[in-house]
Amino acid sequence: MGPERVKQTIKEALAKGTDRGIHIIDSESHLLDPLSSASSIAAALRNESFDLILTGLQSDDHGFGQTGVLLAELLGLPHATIIMQIDVDGGRMKLKRELEAGWFQWVELPLPAVLTIQSGINKPCYATLKGIMAAKKKEIAAIPRESLGITTAPTQLVQRIYVPQKSKKTEFLMGTPKEVAVMLVEKLKHEARVL
Repeated sequence: MGPERVKQTIKEALAKGTDRGIHIIDSESHLLDPLSSASSIAAALRNESFDLILTGLQSDDHGFGQTGVLLAELLGLPHATIIMQIDVDGGRMKLKRELEAGWFQWVELPLPAVLTIQSGINKPCYATLKGIMAAKKKEIAAIPRESLGITTAPTQLVQRIYVPQKSKKTEFLMGTPKEVAVMLVEKLKHEARVL
């Protein structure tokens, strides 16, 4: 989705092996909030046949990281975020997700699904001359975003962006050593989230 210049990116994908492309034409797509973007893409894909939708994690939705998740919900598909590795076995996928503090999680999903991909998951491949020539014969469906009937009225409003103030907080735990140990473990699990 985007202005006429995004057709070049679609052509590059076709040259690398994609079967066909869909260009949702909108010269002002950068002004859409994540829900409007996801709604537009969902409307364009609703009657398509696909096994897997891959989206970026957050760059094109102003860093909110919501477009892929909302797209999955609007299409009624399972989804997973921050994907680092994909292993497909029949109609299921085993996925490696990146969590905070260097932790990873393995999850399984059925196909079709929507995945938001972490940057750096793959090594870029280059189009071959044969692929470039074949891309010229492949279809790029052009759909004006206005024809999809999706409103551009924002569903969210950013009022202020700021760096949060750091503050230190000291809390004394009172009780017997056993009671203090129980309270400390609870705080480490639920407040600090280090256990």
